[in-house]
Amino acid sequence: MIRTVGLTKRYGNYKAVDDLSMHIEKGSCFGFVGPNGAGKSTTMSVLATLLEPTAGHAYVGGYDVVEEPAKVRQLIGYMPDFFGVYDSLTAVEYLEFYAGAYKVPKENRSALIKDLLELVNLSGKADAFVDTLSRGMKQRLGLARCLIHDPEVLILDEPASGLDPRARIEMKEILKALRGMGKTILISSHILPELAEMCDTIGIIEQGKMIALAPVDQIAAQVAGHRVLRIRLLDRIEEAGYLLEQSELVTNVDIEGNALLVTYTGDDNGQVTLLASLVSGGYPVLSYAEEAGNLEEVFLTVTKGVGS
Repeated sequence: MIRTVGLTKRYGNYKAVDDLSMHIEKGSCFGFVGPNGAGKSTTMSVLATLLEPTAGHAYVGGYDVVEEPAKVRQLIGYMPDFFGVYDSLTAVEYLEFYAGAYKVPKENRSALIKDLLELVNLSGKADAFVDTLSRGMKQRLGLARCLIHDPEVLILDEPASGLDPRARIEMKEILKALRGMGKTILISSHILPELAEMCDTIGIIEQGKMIALAPVDQIAAQVAGHRVLRIRLLDRIEEAGYLLEQSELVTNVDIEGNALLVTYTGDDNGQVTLLASLVSGGYPVLSYAEEAGNLEEVFLTVTKGVGS
């Protein structure tokens, strides 16, 4: 649904985006992570047809953002990191204005706006003036505005930025609901753990370059070069640990209560072999799972020294 090929954006000698290539499948939620100034907003502005790339190509729904911008705009709902609201309008009037801009038939607007306000948990603020809303409420109203024309793709630039913990939770729940509707979501943040619960794929960008890209449950392994397996056993824990240490794919085994924490460098097939060796040896395995890893450490590791 979203694809970039060698996407580059220069400002003089400065490369805000540098030869960026990525592919986002229909219905997926892609987390775009990087420190401030890494190139996230520039990339999103290109995808939203607000900036033309210096080189390379970008496509949304198969349409080139430069050659067919009007078709792209019908497919997307774009929420920039800073967006203006009309303080003198009520929440309903604000959405009615954008419904008119997107040529939503008048007879459909009332029911549509009611549904959108319910989706973003603002039904009780329908007649409240925008300038009386909290930051979190304004963010949710902005998200409702993005959905007014029922776009297939949502491009959301740090939608949870500056929100308090409760407002962040509310925003996450809304985004999960939208993903359940089949929307393709590209969402950015400079906080990696913030996106882990919502996204199926994470891309880490620094100085305009994609420096890590993997499914969210594998991003830690890609960066660190290993995975950590947590294997819980009923007993014979030390024996099982010794057995696993014989594998060339295991670099370390620690005992934590009735569990083994195994540092593992192989692939999924190798994990199957490890588990089979335990089971065939009669070891009473209670559970076998891969640790998600500390995503904050992942982010610090992958960006260390790049921006200095």
